[in-house]
Amino acid sequence: MINFSELKAGDIVLAKYEEQIMEGKILQVDHELKQVCVLTHEEQESWYSAEDLFPIPLTEEQLVKLKFSKSEENSDGRAYVRGPFTVVLSDGSAPHTTLHYRDETRNIPGSIMVHQLQNHYAGMTLFHLE
Repeated sequence: MINFSELKAGDIVLAKYEEQIMEGKILQVDHELKQVCVLTHEEQESWYSAEDLFPIPLTEEQLVKLKFSKSEENSDGRAYVRGPFTVVLSDGSAPHTTLHYRDETRNIPGSIMVHQLQNHYAGMTLFHLE
């Protein structure tokens, strides 16, 4: 389950309907009813409550889907770039994620999810990551 306050239009999540889980993009967030409209890859729009939405772990596969390319390995971990934005995933004894855009760097303890990366990206660049 995802914390409802983290959800924003454009975020990519997993939506559960009748025991089937599909990846989809949030089109609209209704804060009063605490529901979101999700467009699945089957081009179907449906409304879901937060308990039927699940985060997608941020992996190399997900970063490639978001048009990041792998950069050279560095001592901090695996780096992925998209324009001036860099994501570094560290798998060390204390996993963490580092986000860097121009003169701003965010060090996030632990691993993050795709929707969280999208929200950080929007906060740092003022553009939504799709």
